[in-house]
Amino acid sequence: MRVYVPLTLPGLAEAHKAGELGPAPLPAYAVTPALREWYGSDDVEELEYAALGRAAAASLRMLAGDPGAPRKRVVVAVDVNDRVVSAVTGPQTDEDAVGRVGLDGPVRLAVAAAVHVDAPDAEADVTAAVSALAAADAGDADALAAVDGAEDHDLLWFGVQEIPGLLR
Repeated sequence: MRVYVPLTLPGLAEAHKAGELGPAPLPAYAVTPALREWYGSDDVEELEYAALGRAAAASLRMLAGDPGAPRKRVVVAVDVNDRVVSAVTGPQTDEDAVGRVGLDGPVRLAVAAAVHVDAPDAEADVTAAVSALAAADAGDADALAAVDGAEDHDLLWFGVQEIPGLLR
């Protein structure tokens, strides 16, 4: 099963130094029945892209909790055995929870399929989105538009061997 692990650049640096994503339980996103229902498609590629988008949104929230982190969303795509993936219990009515899963153990970074990171030109929109999250959560239309501005940027694809360059 492919899962998408949201991080920040400092989190990616820690994972790179440790050689693994962890510790468990590790939050991630995947194509789940709830995501299929929420997204309304049976196209696997579209569903994988939606799971990546959910992880990017979670990365944005992580950035809000780390004022010193560079304003780039980071998502690591990893193929794992289904046995190490746990469904997240609780209501799936919260849009942020759609597609959320947990990984029951650490995952070696070397086996990651890809690392997805914002391009430099997304930084202003990501910064604005982080600043607007609280107001967006309260329903402010302008703040919601700012958060959507970050979502308009596709994350770039990088191989695991390119992580050192991303951390400079």
